[in-house]
Amino acid sequence: MTSQPAEAAKTDLTLDERGVIQLKWPRGVSITESDAEAAMQKVNDLCGARRHPMLVDMATTAKVSRGARTVFGRPCQASRVALLGASPVDKVLANFILGINKLPCPTRFFTSRDDAMAWLLKEPAATA
Repeated sequence: MTSQPAEAAKTDLTLDERGVIQLKWPRGVSITESDAEAAMQKVNDLCGARRHPMLVDMATTAKVSRGARTVFGRPCQASRVALLGASPVDKVLANFILGINKLPCPTRFFTSRDDAMAWLLKEPAATA
């Protein structure tokens, strides 16, 4: 497992043995534009030239700013993103992110870690 230290510490970021980026936000966090920028930079640094699926544990996130939602709408080295939450508030926050007109990769909200991981590890459909 590869780990990226969190500077000033709002995220825990790892690349697991299955090649899935695991991004966890702390309990009660309010994600600002600069937090989102820092997280996406860490993802890109951790991945290098390879793209990986990413599980974002956003359970108990308090707020995602408009600027942060804009940052999350930009391409990064994530090939697909599973947003993992546990409460109706998490689902509302995820819907704000999913409501971005054009997300850079397939993104879905889950309340089950197992379902999220199954979706992330599923082979993408072949394109003609």
